[in-house]
Amino acid sequence: MRFQLPPLPYGFDALEPHVSAETLETHYGKHHKGYIEKTNELLEAPTAWQEDLSLEEIVKTSSGPLFNNAAQAWNHTFFWNCLAPSAGEEPPGELLDPITRDFGSFAHFRRLFSQKAADVFGSGYAWLVLERTGRLNIVSTANADTPLVGDDVPLLALDVWEHAYYLDHRNERRAFIDAFWDLVNWDFVSENFRRDSAPNFTPMMARSTNHRAPEPSPAH
Repeated sequence: MRFQLPPLPYGFDALEPHVSAETLETHYGKHHKGYIEKTNELLEAPTAWQEDLSLEEIVKTSSGPLFNNAAQAWNHTFFWNCLAPSAGEEPPGELLDPITRDFGSFAHFRRLFSQKAADVFGSGYAWLVLERTGRLNIVSTANADTPLVGDDVPLLALDVWEHAYYLDHRNERRAFIDAFWDLVNWDFVSENFRRDSAPNFTPMMARSTNHRAPEPSPAH
C-alpha cells in the first residue's frame, strides 16, 4: 500500500500575499511530501504490521518514527484544508454561537488562539477542538502530536513549525499568526463541527484522505 501526496486545494500562489508561492512550494512540495515518502518507507519494514490501515489508523496505533511521519502527513493535509483564498472574517452562526458561548466573543477567541500559537515552544500546532462534552477548547501540541490520537475532535489547525513561515516572515511568528486570520477556511471548520453529530465521527478531511490515489488538482 502506498500513500500519495494529496493535491493542494488551491494553487501555489492562491494565498498570496499572506503566504507566498515559494513558501507553499517548499512546505508542501518538500516537507509534506517528505513525510508521505518516509511513512511509505517505514511501512515497508519487515516489522511493520500497519500496512493495510488507513493513515488515521496508523497515526492512532503507531509510535516513534512511523507515528511522527504519519501524524505529520495527516496534520499537514488537515492544515491545508484549514486555509483558503479570500477567506477569513468570522465563522457562520452555527460555529460563531458556540465560540461566543465558550470564549465570550469571537475577538476573545482569536486573541486566545493567537496567544496559544505564539506560545508553542519550538515546533508544533495550535488547534481549535471540540471536546466530547460538547465544549470548544484551544490546545497546542508539540512537534507531530495531534488531537487525532485523543478524544478531542480537531476543527482548526495552525502549523507553527518554522518552515511554515520563515521564508515570508523570518523569525516573526506573530506576523504569520496575524496573516493566518485572513485565510481561515471557516466552511471547512464549520463542516467538521457540524459532522460531530454523525455516528463514528471523524473530521471531514480524515475520511477523504483514506483514498490512496486522489485526482490531480485542477489548480496546478
